[in-house]
Amino acid sequence: MDWKDIKVSEKANSFIYKDEILFKKEYDEVLKFHSPGIAPVKDESGWYHIDVKGFELYKARYDRTFGFYFNRASVVQANSWFHIDERGEPLYNDNYAWTGNYQESMCSVRNFKGEYFHIDLHGVTVYEAKYKFVGDFKDGYACVKQLSGFYKHIDKHGNFLNDKEFLDLGVFHKNYATAKDKRGWFHIDKEGNELYSERYNMVEPFYNGFAVVDTLINTKQIINEKGVVVLEV
Repeated sequence: MDWKDIKVSEKANSFIYKDEILFKKEYDEVLKFHSPGIAPVKDESGWYHIDVKGFELYKARYDRTFGFYFNRASVVQANSWFHIDERGEPLYNDNYAWTGNYQESMCSVRNFKGEYFHIDLHGVTVYEAKYKFVGDFKDGYACVKQLSGFYKHIDKHGNFLNDKEFLDLGVFHKNYATAKDKRGWFHIDKEGNELYSERYNMVEPFYNGFAVVDTLINTKQIINEKGVVVLEV
């Protein structure tokens, strides 16, 4: 049985495989299976993880568990967040006010001072800086909101990608990112340069060379990577 073929029921309290309930069991709540075939579930004993045969992976119970990424899962216990391995054991000694999921071997976390930063697969802080917010890494870069309130991109060493800063910022998708300045939203390259001079109320990432945008007069358009309008939607 391939874990990818297992679905969550409409009530999110059981698993469905080939239109039948797996394990002949209903839970209080379940989340979908993630690689290598592990799912978070909740019953009267609390939250924990099971394998594709419905067996618990460990005896520990948590206030909340989430999916495994890079063989690590975020869990909550007594308002403290941390990551566990497949045995249910904590991966490091620190506790946080919130932890994300590992992406590209890095994970965003928030400490009890409200500061955001990234940790590596061993739970070690990647860089010294602290931020108002950090996003997940994608294609080697992440968005961070500095204490000044401006956004920048950083690489996996915590270095700034360029010297540009913005009011808001998106991750890179196929070499371009969404960005916002005082005039509105637009797209930038990895040097932080605008692709065109127009600004919008909203821009989506480019999808096969084209992006949906909402204009400043509340109309919707599709533009190409040079900012040329190709269609009014």
